[in-house]
Amino acid sequence: MKTKMNFLAFCMTIMFCMSACAGTTKNTSDDQGAVNEISASENIEIESSEKNVMSEGTAMYQLAEKDESVDDEAIGDSTMIMKIGDTKVNVEWEDNQAVEALRDMAKDGNVTIQMSMYGGFEQVGSIGQSLPRDDKQTTTSSGDVVLYSGNQMVVFYGSNSWSYTRLGHISDKDEAGMTELLSNGDVTITISMG
Repeated sequence: MKTKMNFLAFCMTIMFCMSACAGTTKNTSDDQGAVNEISASENIEIESSEKNVMSEGTAMYQLAEKDESVDDEAIGDSTMIMKIGDTKVNVEWEDNQAVEALRDMAKDGNVTIQMSMYGGFEQVGSIGQSLPRDDKQTTTSSGDVVLYSGNQMVVFYGSNSWSYTRLGHISDKDEAGMTELLSNGDVTITISMG
């Protein structure tokens, strides 16, 4: 019986709350004026915020446009293209002094390197001049492009451990693709500016 009365009291409380919430209340003119004032100030704040966001967004867009054009120019000036024979390969070049020197050579005209097979895992060829070295003990993998003894380029279709300066990595050929390009006799590599 006590449980039923508690339940009945609970239900009546809920019904009272619902009717109070659903009912309309009369606003006095003072109350309405205060509500209108608050709404007007909120609208001004929202409009002001929107203008700030828009002007900041426009400024950021203009800044992004400006930066993008600068990046495009820099990329256009510094993109090196490597061909193995007649096959263009995608090289992810390192950011070091040896690559900068190679890029400077390519700006003066195509760099052509006569490569020779060596050891059953690489092709080696003289660049024609010495480049800055930062040799480190390295274990190479298929697709790696390195500088050996400061004046020779080595391109791997296998693996080797030696002290090299990294130049880049051919990213669009797997080991089978690199083997197909490099294991069937001497090749010519051409490096040019794109």
